[in-house]
Amino acid sequence: MTTHHVGQRIREIRKVRQLSVRQLADRVSISISLLEKIESGHRSPSPGLIAQLARALKVGPDRITGQPFINGAETEDQVQAVIPELRRILLTYDNPDDLLTAPRPLAVLAAEMDHVAQMRQDGQYVGMGPLLPGLLAELTHSALSARGKDQQRAYWWLARGYRATNSLAHKLGYHDLSLTAVERVHWAADRSGDPLMQVTAAYLKSGAMVRMGAFSSARRLLEGLEQEVERLAPEASLSEAQIAVQGAVLLKLAILEARDGNTERATQRLGEARAAAGLLRQDTTHYEMSFGPTNVRIHEVAALIDSGDTEQALARLREWGAEQDRTEWELPEGIAAERASHHHIDVAAARLVEGDRRGAYADLAVARGISPVHTRFHPTVRHTAAALVRLDRQQDDTIAGFARWAGV
Repeated sequence: MTTHHVGQRIREIRKVRQLSVRQLADRVSISISLLEKIESGHRSPSPGLIAQLARALKVGPDRITGQPFINGAETEDQVQAVIPELRRILLTYDNPDDLLTAPRPLAVLAAEMDHVAQMRQDGQYVGMGPLLPGLLAELTHSALSARGKDQQRAYWWLARGYRATNSLAHKLGYHDLSLTAVERVHWAADRSGDPLMQVTAAYLKSGAMVRMGAFSSARRLLEGLEQEVERLAPEASLSEAQIAVQGAVLLKLAILEARDGNTERATQRLGEARAAAGLLRQDTTHYEMSFGPTNVRIHEVAALIDSGDTEQALARLREWGAEQDRTEWELPEGIAAERASHHHIDVAAARLVEGDRRGAYADLAVARGISPVHTRFHPTVRHTAAALVRLDRQQDDTIAGFARWAGV
C-alpha cells in the first residue's frame, strides 16, 4: 500500500495553504464532517469535488489524485514508455522528423486508425500506446504532403489519432500532454473540412475544462456547440451523426451542471438528451461519441452521484432493473468497454458512500473484468479501493489484493 491517499494530499496542501478544515469546507460548500472523512480516507471524493477542492487549494487536480501513477503495477505493463515519444511527435506536429520510408497509403493508415480508435473505446491502452507514435508520424507526413480532398481526409484521420493520444494521456494522468493533444485535435480538425470533427475537437476541450473546474467557460463553449450543430442541419433536420454529436454535448452539459450544483439544469439537459436519444432508438458511436438510450441512463446515474445524491442514483438502478426483471439495471451488450467500466466505477463509489462495502467491491471487480487497464488507472478506483481496505476490519485479502493490483 502506498503511504499517501487522496485525503492525505488534501490535508497536506490545506496545511501548506494555512487553511482550517472549516475554511476549506466553506470554500467548496461541503460539511466539515464530509471533509474530515475525505481527509481520513474513509470517503472518496467525486471528480467534481476534486476539481472544486483543487481550485480552492490553488493546485491542479493531478496534485490531489497523485497522477500520473508510477509504481510497480504500471512498470510491469511498460505502458508509460510511449509517453516521451508522443511528447516529441506532438511538439513537432507541423515540422515532423523525416521518415526512414515513405508513409503507407492513406487507406491503410485509416484502417489502422479505426483499429486504434476501437482499442481506445475498449480501454486497451497498453496495446494501443505503441501503435500511436508511428501512426501519427505517417499521418502527419501524409497530411502535410497531400493536396485537396486527399489532404482533408488525411487531416481527418490525423485528428482521430490526436484524440486517441489525448485519451491515453488523460487516462494515464499526463494532463499536460492531454491538453496538448486536444489542441492538436483542433489543429487537424480545422484542416479536415468537416464541421462535425471541429465540434468534436471543441467538445474534447470542454471536457478538459470540466475536469479543471472551469465550469463557466465550459458551459459557454458547450452551449455554442449545441447551437452550431443545429446551424449545420438544413431545415432543422439533423442526421443521425449530428444527433449523436449534439446528444453527447447535452450529456456533457448535464454532468457540468451536476458538478456545479445546478440540479435543475442538469435534469433539464438530461431530458433534452433523452429526447434526442429517442430519435436514434439505439446506441451509436458516431465520431467516437457514445450516445443513445443506454448512455443517457449512464449519465443520469453519474449526474446524481456527482451532485451528491448517491441514494437516488442507486434507487434509479433498482427502478430500471425492475424493467428487466432483475434486482438492478444491467448494461446491454455492445456498450463500449471503457464507458461500461466507467459506469461500474461510479456506482462502486456511490455504494461506498451508502455503506455498502461488499457491493462497492463487487462493482470494482466487474469494472476490472470489462476493461482491466482502464480500471487500473482510474483515480476513483484507487480512492475507493484504498477506502475499502482502511474500513475492512477483517482484513479480507480479496479486497487487499485488488487494492495492490490497482497500485494502492
